Amino acid sequence: MSRVCEITGKRPRVGNNVSHSNIKTKRKFYPNLQTKRFYIPEENKWITLKVSASALRTINKKGITAVLKDARKKGNILV
Repeated sequence: MSRVCEITGKRPRVGNNVSHSNIKTKRKFYPNLQTKRFYIPEENKWITLKVSASALRTINKKGITAVLKDARKKGNILV
């Protein structure tokens, strides 16, 4: 499975490790992903999503139903 947030679409970013002597080597910055189960009362079922920490905060603020609706509109989620 890829390391992509299913709500926000966040992906790993590429950057550099910079040593004390200023030598640069490639590295990746991974998003803070968590696998969480959410209950959707309208559909009366549980779904499992791989979401970033910032997406969890958005879900807590707006609610899972509104966030899923926006994600479907953007094309980030197919459920």
